[in-house]
Amino acid sequence: MTKPQLYTLVALAVYAIVMALIGCFSFGKSKTLDHFLIGGRNIGAWITAFSYGTTYFSAVVFVGYAGQHGWNIGLGAVWIGIGNAVLGCLLSWLLLANKTRKMTGKLNARTMPDYFEKRYHSKGMKILSAVIIFVFLVPYSAAVYKGLGSLFSSVFPGVETWVWMLIIAALTAVYLVAGGYIATAYTDLIQGIIMIVGVVCLVVAVLSHESVGGFSGLLQNLSDFEALPDDPNPVTGSQLTHLFGGSAFKFLCINIMLTSFGTWGLPQMIGKFYAIKDTAAIKRGTVISTIFCLIIGCGAYLIGSTSRLILGGKLPEGGIDSVIPAVLMEVLGGGTLGIILLAVIMILLLSASMSTLEAVVLTSASAVAVDLIPALRKKETRPEHQMLLTRVLCLIFVACSFIFATQNIPIIVSLMSFSWGLVSGCFIGPYIWGLFSKKITKIGALSGILSGLITVGGATLWITLTDSFSAAAAKSPEMGVAAMAISLVVVPLVSALTKNSREDAERAEEIFTCYQKN
Repeated sequence: MTKPQLYTLVALAVYAIVMALIGCFSFGKSKTLDHFLIGGRNIGAWITAFSYGTTYFSAVVFVGYAGQHGWNIGLGAVWIGIGNAVLGCLLSWLLLANKTRKMTGKLNARTMPDYFEKRYHSKGMKILSAVIIFVFLVPYSAAVYKGLGSLFSSVFPGVETWVWMLIIAALTAVYLVAGGYIATAYTDLIQGIIMIVGVVCLVVAVLSHESVGGFSGLLQNLSDFEALPDDPNPVTGSQLTHLFGGSAFKFLCINIMLTSFGTWGLPQMIGKFYAIKDTAAIKRGTVISTIFCLIIGCGAYLIGSTSRLILGGKLPEGGIDSVIPAVLMEVLGGGTLGIILLAVIMILLLSASMSTLEAVVLTSASAVAVDLIPALRKKETRPEHQMLLTRVLCLIFVACSFIFATQNIPIIVSLMSFSWGLVSGCFIGPYIWGLFSKKITKIGALSGILSGLITVGGATLWITLTDSFSAAAAKSPEMGVAAMAISLVVVPLVSALTKNSREDAERAEEIFTCYQKN
Protein backbone atom coordinates (compact mmCIF):
# COMPACT_ATOMS: atom_id res chain seq x y z
CA MET A 1 0.00 0.00 0.00
CA THR A 2 1.37 3.40 -1.00
CA LYS A 3 1.55 6.39 1.31
CA PRO A 4 -1.30 8.25 -0.44
CA GLN A 5 -3.48 5.18 -0.08
CA LEU A 6 -2.57 4.67 3.58
CA TYR A 7 -3.17 8.30 4.56
CA THR A 8 -6.46 8.41 2.65
CA LEU A 9 -7.61 5.16 4.26
CA VAL A 10 -6.82 6.43 7.76
CA ALA A 11 -8.62 9.72 7.08
CA LEU A 12 -11.62 7.81 5.72
CA ALA A 13 -11.75 5.56 8.79
CA VAL A 14 -11.65 8.52 11.19
CA TYR A 15 -14.31 10.30 9.16
CA ALA A 16 -16.57 7.22 9.16
CA ILE A 17 -16.30 6.82 12.93
CA VAL A 18 -17.20 10.48 13.53
CA MET A 19 -20.22 10.26 11.20
CA ALA A 20 -21.45 7.08 12.90
CA LEU A 21 -21.09 8.65 16.35
CA ILE A 22 -23.12 11.69 15.24
CA GLY A 23 -25.85 9.34 14.00
CA CYS A 24 -25.96 7.55 17.36
CA PHE A 25 -25.95 10.87 19.26
CA SER A 26 -28.82 12.19 17.14
CA PHE A 27 -30.99 9.09 17.47
CA GLY A 28 -32.44 10.20 20.79
CA LYS A 29 -33.30 13.62 19.36
CA SER A 30 -35.19 12.25 16.36
CA LYS A 31 -38.05 10.35 17.98
CA THR A 32 -40.83 12.39 16.33
CA LEU A 33 -41.50 12.93 12.64
CA ASP A 34 -41.04 16.71 13.01
CA HIS A 35 -37.59 16.22 14.50
CA PHE A 36 -36.62 13.52 11.99
CA LEU A 37 -37.62 15.57 8.94
CA ILE A 38 -37.03 19.21 9.94
CA GLY A 39 -35.18 19.12 13.25
CA GLY A 40 -38.22 20.33 15.21
CA ARG A 41 -37.91 23.72 13.44
CA ASN A 42 -35.21 24.64 15.93
CA ILE A 43 -31.95 24.54 13.95
CA GLY A 44 -29.53 27.43 14.43
CA ALA A 45 -27.86 29.78 11.95
CA TRP A 46 -24.44 28.14 11.58
CA ILE A 47 -25.77 24.61 11.16
CA THR A 48 -28.49 25.66 8.69
CA ALA A 49 -26.09 27.82 6.67
CA PHE A 50 -23.52 25.03 6.37
CA SER A 51 -26.27 22.51 5.63
CA TYR A 52 -27.52 24.69 2.77
CA GLY A 53 -24.03 25.16 1.36
CA THR A 54 -22.90 21.55 1.60
CA THR A 55 -26.14 20.33 0.01
CA TYR A 56 -25.59 22.86 -2.80
CA PHE A 57 -22.09 21.65 -3.69
CA SER A 58 -21.38 17.96 -4.25
CA ALA A 59 -18.32 16.30 -5.76
CA VAL A 60 -20.07 16.77 -9.12
CA VAL A 61 -19.24 20.49 -8.85
CA PHE A 62 -15.55 19.78 -8.37
CA VAL A 63 -15.05 16.74 -10.60
CA GLY A 64 -17.65 17.53 -13.27
CA TYR A 65 -18.51 21.20 -13.58
CA ALA A 66 -15.27 22.79 -12.34
CA GLY A 67 -13.13 20.40 -14.35
CA GLN A 68 -15.15 20.70 -17.54
CA HIS A 69 -15.85 24.44 -17.49
CA GLY A 70 -12.43 25.37 -16.16
CA TRP A 71 -10.79 23.33 -18.93
CA ASN A 72 -13.00 24.69 -21.73
CA ILE A 73 -13.68 28.27 -20.58
CA GLY A 74 -10.83 29.25 -18.27
CA LEU A 75 -11.05 32.00 -15.65
CA GLY A 76 -14.50 33.07 -16.85
CA ALA A 77 -15.88 29.89 -15.25
CA VAL A 78 -15.37 31.53 -11.84
CA TRP A 79 -18.51 33.57 -12.62
CA ILE A 80 -20.52 30.39 -12.08
CA GLY A 81 -19.24 30.25 -8.49
CA ILE A 82 -20.00 33.95 -7.99
CA GLY A 83 -23.49 33.50 -9.47
CA ASN A 84 -24.16 30.53 -7.21
CA ALA A 85 -23.17 32.53 -4.12
CA VAL A 86 -25.06 35.74 -5.01
CA LEU A 87 -28.13 34.40 -6.85
CA GLY A 88 -28.41 30.83 -5.63
CA CYS A 89 -27.58 31.62 -2.01
CA LEU A 90 -27.73 35.29 -0.95
CA LEU A 91 -30.83 36.25 -2.95
CA SER A 92 -32.58 33.00 -2.10
CA TRP A 93 -32.07 33.56 1.63
CA LEU A 94 -33.11 37.22 1.45
CA LEU A 95 -36.32 36.61 -0.51
CA LEU A 96 -37.46 33.15 0.53
CA ALA A 97 -36.06 32.03 3.88
CA ASN A 98 -38.22 34.00 6.32
CA LYS A 99 -41.44 33.66 4.33
CA THR A 100 -40.88 29.92 3.90
CA ARG A 101 -40.24 29.43 7.61
CA LYS A 102 -43.36 31.37 8.59
CA MET A 103 -45.74 29.87 6.05
CA THR A 104 -44.66 26.26 6.47
CA GLY A 105 -44.90 26.76 10.21
CA LYS A 106 -48.44 28.11 9.83
CA LEU A 107 -49.40 25.20 7.58
CA ASN A 108 -47.48 22.65 9.66
CA ALA A 109 -45.92 21.51 6.36
CA ARG A 110 -42.84 19.30 6.59
CA THR A 111 -42.13 18.72 2.91
CA MET A 112 -42.63 20.41 -0.46
CA PRO A 113 -45.59 18.14 -1.44
CA ASP A 114 -47.09 18.75 2.01
CA TYR A 115 -46.76 22.51 1.42
CA PHE A 116 -48.51 22.26 -1.95
CA GLU A 117 -51.42 20.29 -0.51
CA LYS A 118 -52.00 22.63 2.44
CA ARG A 119 -51.31 25.88 0.60
CA TYR A 120 -53.57 25.07 -2.37
CA HIS A 121 -55.93 22.55 -0.75
CA SER A 122 -55.06 19.95 -3.39
CA LYS A 123 -54.26 16.32 -2.69
CA GLY A 124 -53.60 15.83 -6.42
CA MET A 125 -50.72 18.33 -6.33
CA LYS A 126 -49.29 16.51 -3.35
CA ILE A 127 -49.32 13.15 -5.13
CA LEU A 128 -47.95 14.55 -8.40
CA SER A 129 -45.09 16.44 -6.72
CA ALA A 130 -44.18 13.41 -4.58
CA VAL A 131 -43.93 11.24 -7.71
CA ILE A 132 -41.75 13.84 -9.46
CA ILE A 133 -39.39 13.95 -6.47
CA PHE A 134 -39.11 10.17 -6.34
CA VAL A 135 -38.58 9.67 -10.10
CA PHE A 136 -36.00 12.40 -10.64
CA LEU A 137 -34.06 12.77 -7.38
CA VAL A 138 -33.23 9.14 -6.66
CA PRO A 139 -31.40 8.71 -10.03
CA TYR A 140 -29.52 11.92 -9.24
CA SER A 141 -28.19 10.35 -6.05
CA ALA A 142 -27.19 7.21 -7.99
CA ALA A 143 -25.11 9.32 -10.37
CA VAL A 144 -23.38 11.05 -7.44
CA TYR A 145 -22.50 7.66 -5.93
CA LYS A 146 -20.99 6.54 -9.22
CA GLY A 147 -18.94 9.68 -9.67
CA LEU A 148 -17.58 9.56 -6.14
CA GLY A 149 -16.79 5.85 -6.40
CA SER A 150 -14.80 6.49 -9.59
CA LEU A 151 -12.86 9.25 -7.86
CA PHE A 152 -11.76 6.99 -5.00
CA SER A 153 -10.84 4.31 -7.53
CA SER A 154 -8.32 6.75 -9.02
CA VAL A 155 -6.44 6.72 -5.69
CA PHE A 156 -7.04 2.98 -5.08
CA PRO A 157 -6.79 1.52 -8.62
CA GLY A 158 -6.78 -2.04 -7.29
CA VAL A 159 -10.20 -1.72 -5.65
CA GLU A 160 -13.39 -2.03 -7.69
CA THR A 161 -15.56 1.08 -7.95
CA TRP A 162 -18.60 -0.73 -6.52
CA VAL A 163 -16.72 -1.37 -3.27
CA TRP A 164 -16.31 2.37 -2.67
CA MET A 165 -19.93 3.00 -3.60
CA LEU A 166 -21.00 0.35 -1.07
CA ILE A 167 -18.88 1.97 1.67
CA ILE A 168 -20.35 5.39 0.89
CA ALA A 169 -23.89 3.99 0.82
CA ALA A 170 -23.45 2.17 4.14
CA LEU A 171 -21.96 5.22 5.85
CA THR A 172 -24.76 7.47 4.58
CA ALA A 173 -27.42 4.98 5.68
CA VAL A 174 -26.05 4.63 9.23
CA TYR A 175 -26.29 8.22 10.35
CA LEU A 176 -29.25 9.20 8.14
CA VAL A 177 -31.52 6.36 9.26
CA ALA A 178 -30.46 6.82 12.89
CA GLY A 179 -30.66 10.58 13.24
CA GLY A 180 -32.60 11.99 10.28
CA TYR A 181 -32.37 15.72 9.66
CA ILE A 182 -30.67 16.44 13.00
CA ALA A 183 -27.86 14.01 12.21
CA THR A 184 -27.45 15.41 8.69
CA ALA A 185 -27.40 18.96 10.03
CA TYR A 186 -24.57 18.25 12.48
CA THR A 187 -22.62 16.23 9.93
CA ASP A 188 -23.12 19.02 7.39
CA LEU A 189 -21.43 21.43 9.80
CA ILE A 190 -18.39 19.16 10.09
CA GLN A 191 -18.41 18.44 6.38
CA GLY A 192 -18.61 22.17 5.64
CA ILE A 193 -15.56 22.89 7.78
CA ILE A 194 -13.66 20.10 5.98
CA MET A 195 -14.73 21.53 2.62
CA ILE A 196 -13.51 25.04 3.47
CA VAL A 197 -10.16 23.79 4.78
CA GLY A 198 -9.74 21.49 1.79
CA VAL A 199 -10.59 24.09 -0.83
CA VAL A 200 -8.30 26.72 0.71
CA CYS A 201 -5.44 24.23 0.90
CA LEU A 202 -6.02 23.07 -2.66
CA VAL A 203 -6.17 26.62 -4.04
CA VAL A 204 -2.86 27.44 -2.33
CA ALA A 205 -1.28 24.21 -3.61
CA VAL A 206 -2.52 24.74 -7.18
CA LEU A 207 -1.43 28.37 -7.35
CA SER A 208 1.97 27.40 -5.95
CA HIS A 209 2.56 24.87 -8.72
CA GLU A 210 5.46 25.85 -10.96
CA SER A 211 3.30 25.85 -14.10
CA VAL A 212 0.86 28.34 -12.57
CA GLY A 213 3.25 30.75 -10.86
CA GLY A 214 0.94 32.11 -8.16
CA PHE A 215 -1.66 34.84 -8.63
CA SER A 216 0.88 37.04 -10.40
CA GLY A 217 1.79 34.39 -12.94
CA LEU A 218 -1.66 32.87 -13.49
CA LEU A 219 -2.97 35.46 -15.95
CA GLN A 220 0.30 35.68 -17.83
CA ASN A 221 0.74 31.92 -18.14
CA LEU A 222 -2.87 31.42 -19.23
CA SER A 223 -2.62 34.21 -21.82
CA ASP A 224 0.58 32.62 -23.20
CA PHE A 225 -0.98 29.15 -23.34
CA GLU A 226 -0.87 27.36 -26.68
CA ALA A 227 -2.95 24.26 -27.34
CA LEU A 228 -1.23 21.04 -28.37
CA PRO A 229 -1.48 20.10 -32.09
CA ASP A 230 -3.57 16.99 -31.33
CA ASP A 231 -5.90 18.73 -28.84
CA PRO A 232 -9.49 17.69 -29.74
CA ASN A 233 -10.85 20.90 -28.20
CA PRO A 234 -8.16 23.56 -28.64
CA VAL A 235 -8.57 26.94 -26.95
CA THR A 236 -6.48 30.09 -27.10
CA GLY A 237 -4.89 31.99 -24.26
CA SER A 238 -7.26 34.89 -24.90
CA GLN A 239 -10.22 32.54 -24.35
CA LEU A 240 -8.81 31.21 -21.09
CA THR A 241 -8.27 34.72 -19.70
CA HIS A 242 -11.38 36.43 -21.08
CA LEU A 243 -13.25 38.05 -18.18
CA PHE A 244 -16.71 37.05 -19.43
CA GLY A 245 -15.99 33.69 -21.00
CA GLY A 246 -15.27 34.86 -24.54
CA SER A 247 -16.99 32.63 -27.11
CA ALA A 248 -18.61 30.66 -24.26
CA PHE A 249 -20.49 33.70 -22.88
CA LYS A 250 -23.98 32.36 -23.74
CA PHE A 251 -23.13 28.92 -22.37
CA LEU A 252 -21.78 30.55 -19.22
CA CYS A 253 -24.96 32.60 -18.65
CA ILE A 254 -27.22 29.55 -19.09
CA ASN A 255 -25.22 27.52 -16.57
CA ILE A 256 -25.21 30.39 -14.07
CA MET A 257 -29.00 30.66 -14.32
CA LEU A 258 -29.57 26.90 -14.10
CA THR A 259 -27.27 26.23 -11.15
CA SER A 260 -28.21 29.44 -9.29
CA PHE A 261 -31.96 29.92 -9.74
CA GLY A 262 -32.44 26.16 -9.79
CA THR A 263 -31.95 26.06 -6.02
CA TRP A 264 -35.07 28.21 -5.59
CA GLY A 265 -37.29 25.28 -6.50
CA LEU A 266 -35.38 22.22 -5.27
CA PRO A 267 -37.09 20.62 -2.24
CA GLN A 268 -33.82 19.45 -0.67
CA MET A 269 -32.59 23.08 -0.64
CA ILE A 270 -35.82 24.81 0.38
CA GLY A 271 -36.27 22.29 3.20
CA LYS A 272 -33.42 24.00 5.07
CA PHE A 273 -35.66 27.06 5.53
CA TYR A 274 -38.39 24.95 7.15
CA ALA A 275 -36.03 23.96 9.93
CA ILE A 276 -34.30 27.24 10.93
CA LYS A 277 -35.55 28.47 14.28
CA ASP A 278 -36.15 32.24 13.98
CA THR A 279 -35.65 35.48 12.07
CA ALA A 280 -32.41 36.32 13.88
CA ALA A 281 -30.93 32.97 12.83
CA ILE A 282 -31.97 33.67 9.23
CA LYS A 283 -30.11 37.00 9.23
CA ARG A 284 -26.92 35.38 10.48
CA GLY A 285 -27.38 32.34 8.28
CA THR A 286 -27.68 34.51 5.17
CA VAL A 287 -24.20 35.97 5.70
CA ILE A 288 -22.58 32.68 6.74
CA SER A 289 -24.05 30.69 3.86
CA THR A 290 -23.10 33.31 1.25
CA ILE A 291 -19.48 33.43 2.43
CA PHE A 292 -19.36 29.63 2.43
CA CYS A 293 -20.67 29.45 -1.14
CA LEU A 294 -18.22 32.12 -2.32
CA ILE A 295 -15.27 30.17 -0.92
CA ILE A 296 -16.36 26.78 -2.24
CA GLY A 297 -17.83 27.85 -5.58
CA CYS A 298 -15.14 30.33 -6.62
CA GLY A 299 -12.38 28.07 -5.27
CA ALA A 300 -13.61 25.07 -7.26
CA TYR A 301 -13.83 26.92 -10.57
CA LEU A 302 -10.53 28.73 -9.99
CA ILE A 303 -8.86 25.34 -9.54
CA GLY A 304 -10.51 24.10 -12.73
CA SER A 305 -9.26 27.12 -14.69
CA THR A 306 -5.63 26.19 -13.95
CA SER A 307 -6.01 22.61 -15.22
CA ARG A 308 -4.61 23.18 -18.72
CA LEU A 309 -1.46 24.71 -17.25
CA ILE A 310 -0.92 21.98 -14.68
CA LEU A 311 -1.60 19.12 -17.10
CA GLY A 312 0.36 20.72 -19.93
CA GLY A 313 -2.70 21.05 -22.14
CA LYS A 314 -3.11 17.25 -22.43
CA LEU A 315 -6.57 15.88 -21.58
CA PRO A 316 -6.28 12.83 -19.27
CA GLU A 317 -7.11 9.38 -20.63
CA GLY A 318 -10.35 9.28 -18.65
CA GLY A 319 -11.66 12.36 -20.45
CA ILE A 320 -13.04 15.58 -19.03
CA ASP A 321 -14.24 13.96 -15.79
CA SER A 322 -10.65 12.97 -15.02
CA VAL A 323 -9.31 16.52 -15.17
CA ILE A 324 -9.63 17.37 -11.46
CA PRO A 325 -8.42 13.92 -10.23
CA ALA A 326 -5.39 14.28 -12.53
CA VAL A 327 -4.73 17.79 -11.18
CA LEU A 328 -4.93 16.44 -7.61
CA MET A 329 -2.42 13.68 -8.29
CA GLU A 330 -0.07 16.07 -10.10
CA VAL A 331 -0.15 18.78 -7.43
CA LEU A 332 -0.42 16.66 -4.27
CA GLY A 333 1.10 13.33 -5.29
CA GLY A 334 4.62 13.92 -3.94
CA GLY A 335 6.04 14.62 -0.50
CA THR A 336 4.54 13.94 2.92
CA LEU A 337 2.69 17.26 3.11
CA GLY A 338 1.25 16.74 -0.35
CA ILE A 339 0.07 13.25 0.58
CA ILE A 340 -1.63 14.55 3.74
CA LEU A 341 -3.34 17.27 1.72
CA LEU A 342 -4.46 14.67 -0.82
CA ALA A 343 -6.14 12.70 1.97
CA VAL A 344 -7.86 15.89 3.17
CA ILE A 345 -9.05 16.70 -0.36
CA MET A 346 -10.46 13.19 -0.81
CA ILE A 347 -12.44 13.59 2.41
CA LEU A 348 -13.51 17.04 1.15
CA LEU A 349 -14.97 15.47 -1.98
CA LEU A 350 -16.56 12.70 0.07
CA SER A 351 -18.11 15.27 2.42
CA ALA A 352 -19.42 17.37 -0.46
CA SER A 353 -21.15 14.38 -2.01
CA MET A 354 -22.50 12.81 1.17
CA SER A 355 -24.14 16.07 2.27
CA THR A 356 -25.96 16.22 -1.08
CA LEU A 357 -26.85 12.53 -0.98
CA GLU A 358 -28.31 12.65 2.51
CA ALA A 359 -30.52 15.64 1.61
CA VAL A 360 -31.74 14.00 -1.60
CA VAL A 361 -32.45 10.64 0.09
CA LEU A 362 -34.29 12.25 3.02
CA THR A 363 -36.36 14.36 0.60
CA SER A 364 -37.21 11.33 -1.55
CA ALA A 365 -38.06 9.06 1.40
CA SER A 366 -40.31 11.66 3.03
CA ALA A 367 -42.06 12.31 -0.30
CA VAL A 368 -43.20 8.68 -0.36
CA ALA A 369 -43.67 7.98 3.37
CA VAL A 370 -45.23 11.28 4.44
CA ASP A 371 -46.84 12.49 1.22
CA LEU A 372 -47.55 9.74 -1.32
CA ILE A 373 -48.61 6.71 0.75
CA PRO A 374 -50.89 8.61 3.20
CA ALA A 375 -52.50 10.45 0.25
CA LEU A 376 -53.33 7.14 -1.44
CA ARG A 377 -54.54 5.38 1.70
CA LYS A 378 -58.09 5.77 2.91
CA LYS A 379 -57.12 5.31 6.56
CA GLU A 380 -55.04 7.87 8.42
CA THR A 381 -51.46 6.76 9.01
CA ARG A 382 -50.33 6.95 12.64
CA PRO A 383 -47.29 9.22 13.28
CA GLU A 384 -45.19 6.39 14.71
CA HIS A 385 -45.88 4.30 11.62
CA GLN A 386 -44.91 7.20 9.35
CA MET A 387 -41.72 7.60 11.36
CA LEU A 388 -40.79 3.93 10.97
CA LEU A 389 -41.73 3.94 7.30
CA THR A 390 -39.58 7.02 6.65
CA ARG A 391 -36.55 5.37 8.25
CA VAL A 392 -37.09 2.18 6.27
CA LEU A 393 -37.54 4.10 3.02
CA CYS A 394 -34.33 6.06 3.65
CA LEU A 395 -32.56 2.71 3.85
CA ILE A 396 -34.35 1.41 0.75
CA PHE A 397 -33.55 4.52 -1.29
CA VAL A 398 -29.89 4.36 -0.33
CA ALA A 399 -29.89 0.72 -1.48
CA CYS A 400 -31.73 1.56 -4.72
CA SER A 401 -29.29 4.36 -5.52
CA PHE A 402 -26.40 1.97 -4.96
CA ILE A 403 -27.95 -0.72 -7.17
CA PHE A 404 -28.76 1.76 -9.95
CA ALA A 405 -25.20 3.09 -9.86
CA THR A 406 -23.57 -0.36 -9.96
CA GLN A 407 -25.81 -1.66 -12.77
CA ASN A 408 -25.22 1.47 -14.87
CA ILE A 409 -28.81 1.45 -16.13
CA PRO A 410 -28.78 3.92 -19.07
CA ILE A 411 -32.21 5.51 -18.56
CA ILE A 412 -31.64 5.99 -14.82
CA VAL A 413 -28.21 7.58 -15.23
CA SER A 414 -29.42 9.76 -18.11
CA LEU A 415 -32.25 11.15 -15.98
CA MET A 416 -29.61 12.83 -13.81
CA SER A 417 -28.90 15.26 -16.66
CA PHE A 418 -32.45 16.55 -16.47
CA SER A 419 -33.32 16.22 -12.78
CA TRP A 420 -32.04 19.59 -11.52
CA GLY A 421 -33.80 21.68 -14.16
CA LEU A 422 -36.96 19.59 -14.35
CA VAL A 423 -37.65 19.38 -10.60
CA SER A 424 -36.97 23.06 -10.09
CA GLY A 425 -38.90 23.93 -13.25
CA CYS A 426 -41.96 22.12 -11.89
CA PHE A 427 -41.84 23.55 -8.37
CA ILE A 428 -40.37 27.03 -8.58
CA GLY A 429 -43.52 28.79 -9.85
CA PRO A 430 -46.16 27.37 -7.47
CA TYR A 431 -43.73 27.47 -4.53
CA ILE A 432 -42.57 31.09 -4.86
CA TRP A 433 -45.88 32.59 -5.97
CA GLY A 434 -47.60 30.70 -3.16
CA LEU A 435 -45.42 32.55 -0.67
CA PHE A 436 -46.02 36.02 -2.10
CA SER A 437 -49.58 36.17 -3.47
CA LYS A 438 -52.99 35.27 -2.05
CA LYS A 439 -54.47 35.36 -5.56
CA ILE A 440 -52.70 32.28 -6.88
CA THR A 441 -55.32 29.66 -7.67
CA LYS A 442 -55.18 25.89 -7.41
CA ILE A 443 -55.38 25.57 -11.20
CA GLY A 444 -52.64 28.18 -11.63
CA ALA A 445 -50.29 26.32 -9.28
CA LEU A 446 -51.01 22.97 -10.93
CA SER A 447 -50.37 24.54 -14.33
CA GLY A 448 -46.94 25.63 -13.10
CA ILE A 449 -46.00 22.04 -12.18
CA LEU A 450 -47.30 20.66 -15.47
CA SER A 451 -45.54 23.38 -17.48
CA GLY A 452 -42.19 22.23 -16.11
CA LEU A 453 -42.92 18.62 -17.05
CA ILE A 454 -44.18 19.52 -20.51
CA THR A 455 -41.30 21.92 -21.27
CA VAL A 456 -38.52 19.48 -20.43
CA GLY A 457 -40.38 16.33 -21.44
CA GLY A 458 -41.65 17.77 -24.73
CA ALA A 459 -38.30 19.22 -25.73
CA THR A 460 -36.51 15.99 -24.83
CA LEU A 461 -38.94 13.91 -26.89
CA TRP A 462 -38.70 16.23 -29.89
CA ILE A 463 -34.88 16.42 -29.93
CA THR A 464 -34.59 12.66 -29.36
CA LEU A 465 -36.90 11.88 -32.29
CA THR A 466 -35.30 14.39 -34.64
CA ASP A 467 -31.69 13.83 -33.55
CA SER A 468 -30.71 11.64 -30.58
CA PHE A 469 -31.08 11.32 -26.82
CA SER A 470 -27.47 12.42 -26.33
CA ALA A 471 -28.31 15.63 -28.22
CA ALA A 472 -31.27 16.15 -25.90
CA ALA A 473 -29.04 15.60 -22.86
CA ALA A 474 -26.63 18.24 -24.18
CA LYS A 475 -29.53 20.70 -24.27
CA SER A 476 -30.71 19.91 -20.73
CA PRO A 477 -29.37 23.20 -19.22
CA GLU A 478 -31.39 25.26 -21.71
CA MET A 479 -34.46 23.10 -21.03
CA GLY A 480 -34.12 23.60 -17.28
CA VAL A 481 -33.79 27.38 -17.54
CA ALA A 482 -36.77 27.53 -19.92
CA ALA A 483 -38.88 25.36 -17.61
CA MET A 484 -38.18 27.60 -14.62
CA ALA A 485 -38.98 30.79 -16.56
CA ILE A 486 -42.19 29.35 -18.02
CA SER A 487 -43.37 28.09 -14.62
CA LEU A 488 -42.87 31.53 -13.08
CA VAL A 489 -44.93 33.11 -15.88
CA VAL A 490 -47.64 30.44 -16.18
CA VAL A 491 -48.65 30.37 -12.51
CA PRO A 492 -49.77 34.04 -12.17
CA LEU A 493 -51.11 34.12 -15.75
CA VAL A 494 -53.41 31.12 -15.31
CA SER A 495 -54.37 32.35 -11.84
CA ALA A 496 -55.48 35.67 -13.36
CA LEU A 497 -57.75 33.76 -15.76
CA THR A 498 -59.24 31.45 -13.11
CA LYS A 499 -60.80 31.87 -9.69
CA ASN A 500 -60.49 30.17 -6.36
CA SER A 501 -63.61 28.95 -4.63
CA ARG A 502 -64.85 31.11 -1.79
CA GLU A 503 -63.57 28.54 0.68
CA ASP A 504 -60.08 28.53 -0.89
CA ALA A 505 -60.00 32.34 -0.96
CA GLU A 506 -60.84 32.47 2.75
CA ARG A 507 -58.18 29.85 3.45
CA ALA A 508 -55.58 31.95 1.62
CA GLU A 509 -56.51 35.01 3.70
CA GLU A 510 -56.07 33.00 6.87
CA ILE A 511 -52.76 31.49 5.74
CA PHE A 512 -51.26 34.90 4.99
CA THR A 513 -51.87 36.08 8.55
CA CYS A 514 -48.63 34.24 9.35
CA TYR A 515 -46.70 37.26 8.06
CA GLN A 516 -48.36 39.53 10.60
CA LYS A 517 -46.69 37.72 13.48
CA ASN A 518 -43.14 38.32 14.69
